[in-house]
Amino acid sequence: MTPVLPIQYDFSLQGLNTFGIAAKAKAYLRVTSADMLTQVRSDDFLARLPRLVLGGGSNLLLTRDFAGLVLHMSTSGVEIVAEDAGATYVKAAAGENWHQFVQWTLGQGMGGLENLSLIPGSVGAAPIQNIGAYGVEVKDCFHALTAFDFDTGEIVVLDKAACRFGYRDSLFKHALRDRAVILDVTFALPKNWRAQTQYADVAQELTARAVASPAPQDVADAIIAIRNRKLPDPAKIGNAGSFFKNPVVSADLRDALLASHPNLVSYPQPDGSYKLAAGWLIDQSGWKGKSMGAAGVYEKQALVLVNRGGATGQEIAALANAIQMDVMSRFGVMLEPEPVFI
Repeated sequence: MTPVLPIQYDFSLQGLNTFGIAAKAKAYLRVTSADMLTQVRSDDFLARLPRLVLGGGSNLLLTRDFAGLVLHMSTSGVEIVAEDAGATYVKAAAGENWHQFVQWTLGQGMGGLENLSLIPGSVGAAPIQNIGAYGVEVKDCFHALTAFDFDTGEIVVLDKAACRFGYRDSLFKHALRDRAVILDVTFALPKNWRAQTQYADVAQELTARAVASPAPQDVADAIIAIRNRKLPDPAKIGNAGSFFKNPVVSADLRDALLASHPNLVSYPQPDGSYKLAAGWLIDQSGWKGKSMGAAGVYEKQALVLVNRGGATGQEIAALANAIQMDVMSRFGVMLEPEPVFI
């Protein structure tokens, strides 16, 4: 006999989003197996509800109650599944905590993910956003994933090419949005590891620690220290990390901006475009440390919006919009939010 799904109704999501926004879901299910997703799909009532797949809640802004079913991915398990001359292949369940997973790989002596240390969220959410930091993105060590397809009821395997990774982007934000639920992710961690320390902050931190030839754990420790200095702990002050993507602009626009703003922070891209530092643009617009009601901009990092206590999702969204309009008027650049707005 098929067990009854433990659906909870009128469920509070305040403790399940890192902004700490008070919002409720019409229905909620803690998902611990793919079989539970099959049951949801075959249930006449549940199958008709709008769905929201929730991981660590660190890339989400709840602007209202969710009038549908929240699928909270809570699967667990990490294992080495294969090995060849170039890499060790490690599979992690979607519900695993991302930072804890990265630290597990380092504990096994495997490098590759150390630059992504201390990024909040779950393993299953990482490919959706193609999370990245300090010169490394998930796609760099990504091998494949399995996902449940709500349209067909099948479990599918997608390799790197199929996921169509881009800057904070993937197929799961487009053709597979609201359709596929990631079940697990397999990473190919290189045996011929090289430290990625091209970012000045990382190099300076390693120098301060007198580390001349860093091991993967050394890089991770440096990045953890940097992030702890710059970014607020969501357990203490609600936030979703970096709120805006770093905008990519043409060389012509970058040159024009540089002529009027000699201190402009920009990074050349392989295609000849430039990535601008969104935090710098926001800081230069005078927003660092400012607030609109209970929504504010973090004092130490202008890229982070915070809930100073009791802020609604609408207040955070209004602050974000005000920043976007100001940056656009000053620099002619439109900032794009990273979190998903619900």
